[in-house]
Amino acid sequence: MAQRITIDPITRIEGHLRIDAEIEEGKVSKAWSSGQMWRGIEVILQGRDPRDAWLFTQRICGVCTTVHALASVRAVENALGLQIPMNAQYIRNLVMSIHALHDHIVHFYVLSALDWVDVVSALSADPGKTAALAQSLSDWPGNSSKRFGAVQERVKALVDSGQLGPFANAYWGHPAMTLPPEANLMAVSHYLEALDYQRKATQALGIFTGKNPHIQNLSVGGVTTAINPDNETALNMERLYWIKQLVEEVRGFIQQVYLPDVIAVGALYKDWLPYGAGVTNYLAVPDMVLDPAGTRFDLPGGTIFNGDLSTVKAITGFNDPYFRDNVVEGIDHAWYDGDWTRHPYEEQTVPKYTDFQDDGKYSWLKAPRFQEKPMQVGPLAQLLVGYALGHEQTVQQVNDALARVSALAGATVGPEVLHSTLGRHLARAVRASMLCDLALKHWQLLVDNVGRGDLAIFNPPTFPKGEQRGYGFHEAPRGALSHWIVIENGRIRNYQCVVPSTWNAGPRDKAGQPGPYEASLVGNPVADPEKPLEVLRTVHSFDPCIACAVHMADPQGRELSRVQVV
Repeated sequence: MAQRITIDPITRIEGHLRIDAEIEEGKVSKAWSSGQMWRGIEVILQGRDPRDAWLFTQRICGVCTTVHALASVRAVENALGLQIPMNAQYIRNLVMSIHALHDHIVHFYVLSALDWVDVVSALSADPGKTAALAQSLSDWPGNSSKRFGAVQERVKALVDSGQLGPFANAYWGHPAMTLPPEANLMAVSHYLEALDYQRKATQALGIFTGKNPHIQNLSVGGVTTAINPDNETALNMERLYWIKQLVEEVRGFIQQVYLPDVIAVGALYKDWLPYGAGVTNYLAVPDMVLDPAGTRFDLPGGTIFNGDLSTVKAITGFNDPYFRDNVVEGIDHAWYDGDWTRHPYEEQTVPKYTDFQDDGKYSWLKAPRFQEKPMQVGPLAQLLVGYALGHEQTVQQVNDALARVSALAGATVGPEVLHSTLGRHLARAVRASMLCDLALKHWQLLVDNVGRGDLAIFNPPTFPKGEQRGYGFHEAPRGALSHWIVIENGRIRNYQCVVPSTWNAGPRDKAGQPGPYEASLVGNPVADPEKPLEVLRTVHSFDPCIACAVHMADPQGRELSRVQVV
């Protein structure tokens, strides 16, 4: 007989997510993913000036701010057929890549590493053996027995105090926690270093954007980051070289610590490689734009169906009808009025709450589909699409990472192991490594362009009478993000955000097809239903952001509901 468990809320994520699962014979047999709050930015935007939309949409979330701002200005520019100067493209590319570096570091070390790392076990580690393990993975200067000994003393002081601080309320000693003590100590030490390096990424981002998290330097038509090499109040060479230095420091941490740590976790948990695949249809959009028209990119996008890399089809640019015409969202199992499936241009956002109904409506999240199929989005989708398309940087870095996993695991693994919980972690770390190199490339492109005397950053928009429709996409840290806008006589008539955590965390559709979270949990082992660590591992591997997935706020500041977790 199946045992029903409910995890509400899922912690260490942005927003309120509930996961229900049925456990049979020690494995998940069925799952439900439910977004537990409603926000409604789409409603707030109706009737407003399209140039203001990006300021509102980046308030969808306190984490994914930059990404919504970027997708929003691209949507308005697409509707107007407006191209922006190359300096603006390069600055936007740098903003998106630096934001992603910060995001990926935080995801692994702060939000998900504690699903795999037993902090208390680190107390029994030998610092000398820990240093030998770490030095076998990279030549990072912090990998010394002295450093690891000092970290071990800090952890011991926390344990002795009875207050574990950031390490409290975890499943220490869980039977699924199988890392040796030395690996646990290494990971804890690197966690503490990660706090410094995510700060450096944020600092670099702030130099470009004026503030963080809600950036201030975008505009429909370009950016407001004034460039003047001879002016101390503008983006000058001193500030540009400061940004470069910070990115280089972050690159060192990602390529010498973050990526090796994920490789080590994957190899040491090789028994987990078969779990968590779920939906193996993948969607990624191209990004890191290389021309004013949005037809050339440094990061490729496209689709893959049924996990078959030979089915890959590229998304070629900002105006590709393959993407534009194949995205829909359904509300059959979502708390909105009706049971329709519609293109974003034709959607409505009319909330209608019921209770949690297993076979009815059970989530505030809609169910996005591409060619009527659920799609997994995120770094794994981007890497698999790039690998299948023969993107040189992707192929090289994926092959190198898999070779290192194989060497540590003592068994050859190929790209097929990426369809998994651990595969999502490896893909995110590889993507971060790639973005470090691409950020420095686009920094050089910007500097070279400014050196040729081009200081342009903005092309002014004009809004004609009548209706214009447009969409803007961006490969955000959590995957393919798109904003869709209908403008009428210079005002917003309809606005919809189809976001990564809606693609991944959305409910079943009209045909009963589960979303990626729901599908990925089926077959997962659960050693102790009272401590469902294995469920958290797979859900956290997607890097959930439920605030992004439901995007609403009450403009009057009224209390909409009160939630009690028992």
